Amino acid sequence: MSTAAPIVIVGASLAGLRAAQALRKADPAREVVVIGQEEHLPYTRPPLSKQLLAGEQEAEHVALPGGDLDVTWRLGVRATGLDRRAHEVVLEEGPPQPYDRVILATGCRARPWTGPGAELSGVHVLRDLPHALALRDELRAGARLVVLGAGFVGCEVAATARRAGLEVTLVDLAAHPMLPLGPAIGSRMADLHEGEGVALRLGVGVEALHGDGRVNEVELADGSRLPADVVLVALGAQPNVEWLEESGLTLDGGVVCDATLTSVDDPDVLAAGDLCSWPHPLAQGDRIRVEHWTNAVEQGTLAGANAPLDPVERAAHVAVPTFWSDQYERKVQAVGLPGLADAVEVVREGDGKLVAAARRDGRLIGAVAFNDVRGLMAYRKALAAGEDVPPPGAADDAEPAPLANGAR
Repeated sequence: MSTAAPIVIVGASLAGLRAAQALRKADPAREVVVIGQEEHLPYTRPPLSKQLLAGEQEAEHVALPGGDLDVTWRLGVRATGLDRRAHEVVLEEGPPQPYDRVILATGCRARPWTGPGAELSGVHVLRDLPHALALRDELRAGARLVVLGAGFVGCEVAATARRAGLEVTLVDLAAHPMLPLGPAIGSRMADLHEGEGVALRLGVGVEALHGDGRVNEVELADGSRLPADVVLVALGAQPNVEWLEESGLTLDGGVVCDATLTSVDDPDVLAAGDLCSWPHPLAQGDRIRVEHWTNAVEQGTLAGANAPLDPVERAAHVAVPTFWSDQYERKVQAVGLPGLADAVEVVREGDGKLVAAARRDGRLIGAVAFNDVRGLMAYRKALAAGEDVPPPGAADDAEPAPLANGAR
């Protein structure tokens, strides 16, 4: 492996930062370049839908430690291609950036509303810091907010806005909120939001947004119309892989990698975070992508540690996915891959707590909990050990995982 060129990380968010930190720890003298399209140093995104949106935090509070890391930051720079033959990252402006090995960590972007009314003002998405600040400016008490999409972001913003005194309507084509967690959990989330005064319109799609320059109505597929002062489009995320389409890398909605997060096409290319598609043992060989905070931390760290090594020396990523969401006074947590389950069964409920086991073809692949970190970690230990259920007393012995404030 040549040492003439630096190891380059494309993507200056959480996964990219953790990769840079791991690289610097592994080789303090190695040249590392981090390219990021945003002009901000890395920041944490979970507070964007909660504390920052509520005005409890300001922009400077979401910055991640590590901005003073001894690497070359190339911020406000957009990568437009990857020339693997030349070992160069092609940039929108200026000469290409040479690399010895490259870690791809460009993450996802918010999926926009592309139907009628998309051009109206007052229509927002939420993925990055400017999005959050723009939305916060419009969330005033008494305003009518319609949220399109009842996933993690949509539900968190609905909770934040309701606590701020807005009239909130949550719309989703699915029959219940937070679809990947299954109907048993979704029905309880629906009860939670309705109990807080959120109006739910479930099982119905959106036809159009209406307004004269600014949105004032949301038309649903059943012909009904919802008055709206502000609309949040929370329809999921799209991996930022378009810039790699001419690279020759195999893409399947993400960058197709092996278990070591190395591209299946090129040992000098690794990926981490939202755009990494890799085989996980819990998925029984299927490739998955995980768009959550903990995965970005773990994969970024591993990709950074693996990048300088020969491919045969690289470690596999087998950590059990962990994610969570804070809504009102409820902490919703999950481990494993409950979104792939064909059955989710509540196994314990009471005193404001709940634990549910998620299975696929009868095999434990995940678990979900409300306000029960210790109970959930018992399931995480079982999943890591390949066991079907936590052994007796496991919940008492389990150490709660260190969770970032509001992370998901």
